[in-house]
Amino acid sequence: MALSVIVPAFNEEAYLGETLASINAARALVSGERIELIVVDNASTDRTPLVAASAGATVVAEPVRNIARARNRGAASATGDALVFIDADTLVPAEFFLRIVGVLRDAVCVGGAADTEYAPKRMIMRAYLQMWRWIGISARMAQGAAQFCRRQTFESLSGYDESLWMGEDVDFYWRLTKLAKRNGGRVHFLADVRVRPSSRRFDRASLAEILLRTNPLFILMFQRRRSVWKRWYDQAIR
Repeated sequence: MALSVIVPAFNEEAYLGETLASINAARALVSGERIELIVVDNASTDRTPLVAASAGATVVAEPVRNIARARNRGAASATGDALVFIDADTLVPAEFFLRIVGVLRDAVCVGGAADTEYAPKRMIMRAYLQMWRWIGISARMAQGAAQFCRRQTFESLSGYDESLWMGEDVDFYWRLTKLAKRNGGRVHFLADVRVRPSSRRFDRASLAEILLRTNPLFILMFQRRRSVWKRWYDQAIR
């Protein structure tokens, strides 16, 4: 099975190199399977495209700054049988692709996601994120830090919803789960594989802002309003 790894990136030169190094190390452990690496440059103004190219990635451009649009642009350029979406500031463990290939050998599995492990500096943030981690697992939510699905399934869902400026990853995973249930398939959550996203936002933003912008009701109310998410799109914390 051929995999296409898609990494959307906006001004990620400080984090992207380490992310791609972890991806390349995990790719090297998978024998007999083709794994291509695509970085979607989402209108970066720094050295993001150069960092991506130096790591051996195919670089494609998406000029409209929108995370869902960037993910979909990468998927449109991909040639693999399955698509793996990894955030540009997220480290994957060595066994990551081995596990994905393994679960996708079961024809009933249409996709899934990996568990996440944040390590913010503030103890209160560690406790808060751990709480949301367990809530997410219980509610069958999964963030876009590391999601995967078969190409045919992705196309059936019309990809990520480009009208959403936040929460497009959870929305996609919910739709993926519903589609699997309707068609007698299943979604596999890799509880034994944890990726490590950067904790930069949780380290630098105020507690009040974090509590507000991670509130599910707030996200649902404003996820289609770009102006609310300037900290993610125009004033991103690097």
